[in-house]
Amino acid sequence: MSGIIHGETGDFEMVIGLEVHAQVASRAKLFSGAPTEFGAEPNTQVSLVDAGMPGMLPVINKVCVEQAVRTGLALNSKINLRSIFDRKNYFYPDLPCGYQISQYLNPVVGEGEIEIDLADGSSRTIGIERLHLEIDAGKSVHDIRPDATHVDLNRSGIALMEIVSKPDMFTPEEAGAYVRKIRAIVRYVGSCDGNMDQGSLRCDVNVSVRRAGEPLGTRCEIKNVNSVRFVMRAIEYEAARQVEVIEDGGTIDQETRLFDSARGETRSMRSKEEAHDYRYFPDPDLLPLEFEQSWVDELAASLPELPDARKARFMADFGLKPYDAGVLVGDQDFAGFFEAVADGRDGKLAANWVTGELFGALNKVGKSITESPVTAAQVGTLIDRVSDGTLSVRLAKEVFEFMFESGRDADDLIEEKGLKQVTDSGAIEAVIDQVMTDNPEKVEEYRAGRDKLMGWFVGQVMKASQGKANPAAVNKALSEKLKG
Repeated sequence: MSGIIHGETGDFEMVIGLEVHAQVASRAKLFSGAPTEFGAEPNTQVSLVDAGMPGMLPVINKVCVEQAVRTGLALNSKINLRSIFDRKNYFYPDLPCGYQISQYLNPVVGEGEIEIDLADGSSRTIGIERLHLEIDAGKSVHDIRPDATHVDLNRSGIALMEIVSKPDMFTPEEAGAYVRKIRAIVRYVGSCDGNMDQGSLRCDVNVSVRRAGEPLGTRCEIKNVNSVRFVMRAIEYEAARQVEVIEDGGTIDQETRLFDSARGETRSMRSKEEAHDYRYFPDPDLLPLEFEQSWVDELAASLPELPDARKARFMADFGLKPYDAGVLVGDQDFAGFFEAVADGRDGKLAANWVTGELFGALNKVGKSITESPVTAAQVGTLIDRVSDGTLSVRLAKEVFEFMFESGRDADDLIEEKGLKQVTDSGAIEAVIDQVMTDNPEKVEEYRAGRDKLMGWFVGQVMKASQGKANPAAVNKALSEKLKG
């Protein structure tokens, strides 16, 4: 997917920056003890603090701060030992206080970077501008009554980490890879469940276009995009829209837009606010957030093996290519499943089965790896039967289909369905003799110099043996017999 748009007046390039909002994994909200369970009845998880009642004072949740620092460390970012909470002032029905507690000039996490892997095998480093903590707003519900808007404050006060990238991405594919990498990192760290379908992780997408070599163009922000696929589609549409406006003699207005996933288009929501529009100032109810470097070091030591380290290990231990290793480590459960399959076996072969047959089968039925009807041990046994010659690759794929449908072991199915590969040279030669007897003209053509007919003969023998003949043995025996 190219980042170049070929306009009528020349080429334009996209420039993309993302603001990822990740809900902090915590049983309580950022400044209150109210619960954070997803899917609860409206307005059942709201404290007096979350509802903005007069006289209520926020009290910081240490777990949320720890999660933010651990995430910052995983993003290879600077941890600021002193940060400040600010009030971001705006008015909306689902914002009870009339302001959001956020961080502006002094965030808890500063600059950093992550590496993304692309399908062509290349990698790119994307800069992180900052990670700051803030509280979520409530939710306006417009479809209960036609004459009123209802407000659900369950989300009000939930802790969010806003991870702001630098404008370092130039294609929708890079943006998609970036979101997937951020999601993998927060899941590995355990700071966010990364469930975009539940709103635990969502993106604000900043897009601008420019002609090559020119300064950055005016950006538009697409709010609350909740899937990687939609992020990529929104970028593609918005960049094309901006080019069309410019080529028609218009100018791009800095504005906030929404992505309509049903129509695959963005539409204007409101003019884009600047920082001064929010009248940021330090929250008078909260002291500066300060901690010791020794505490940060303890959190760093507690981090698990992160995606990049696991990817490097997979490449070293199993001989995998960077992109293949990156795909496997993108999900902890898949990575663990692969390691179990690859234990004591050829790593590349294990990766092919996990990323090919298993991924494909699970995607087809809409299941996750944790719902897989076949276990890692069962897949490993199937690979062993290919390696020891019991099954050809074609037969193994057939056995895998039966395994996926039934959850049964490969050995049981091989025996029951008579799918064992034929390696007996006498049996194979008998099939070859019959094929040659049935096709004397083809034999003569081959012996007259049509070497390409060898493939045809192999196919006929495999067909006659119902795919059970060992392909290597078939090729060897055919070569001898066709010589005459």
